[in-house]
Amino acid sequence: MTTTSSTTNTAASTIPTSLLNGGSTKSDKTTEASDRFLKLLVTQMQNQDPLNPMDNAQVTSQMAQINTVTGIEKLNTTVTGLNSSMASAQLMQSVGMVGHTVLLEGNKLAVNDKRVGTGGVELTSDASNVKVEILSASGATLDTLDLGAAKAGQHGFEWTVPENIATNGLQFKVTATSGTTTISSTPLMTDMVDAVSSKDGGLNLQLRLSGDTAYSKVKALS
Repeated sequence: MTTTSSTTNTAASTIPTSLLNGGSTKSDKTTEASDRFLKLLVTQMQNQDPLNPMDNAQVTSQMAQINTVTGIEKLNTTVTGLNSSMASAQLMQSVGMVGHTVLLEGNKLAVNDKRVGTGGVELTSDASNVKVEILSASGATLDTLDLGAAKAGQHGFEWTVPENIATNGLQFKVTATSGTTTISSTPLMTDMVDAVSSKDGGLNLQLRLSGDTAYSKVKALS
């Protein structure tokens, strides 16, 4: 009985502590590194040349190094935790966006259940004439809207889809001019938020027409 007990104890004592404790954590590794550094420093001081000992500046400098490393490790851990908490809070708050309409850059025509399509344009400067071409899913021109003169900024338009035309895949193209000069314009579309998600630390929206879209691309919410 005595022999068996002794063998069991010896076997147990040879198992690494890290395995018994389920593995070392990052904090444990940082502490171990600090302990090794201090042991090396004490050994260095014990074996230094009595006639040429380390001065206080050297000791202070080496102590500062290990404190800096430890401090940075703790700061990184804290920041990581804060980022995770903020991302979770942002995701929870953004759930209220589901079911709302957003405005973003794009040329897809959003059509409601009354077959009314909506879109918009953002002009960099005043235009004397703004035209909108309504396009089918294949790119064929279905109609042309003349919006006339428009000031710099955002402008919207509507188009009722005829009964003989499918509403899926409709697009539009904007042309703006001032006299004979072409004015830079950006097509704007409306889209519906179906869901929200967190991706790479940022907030993403699942839009009905545009699919997975970064929240940073949204210009307005209604």
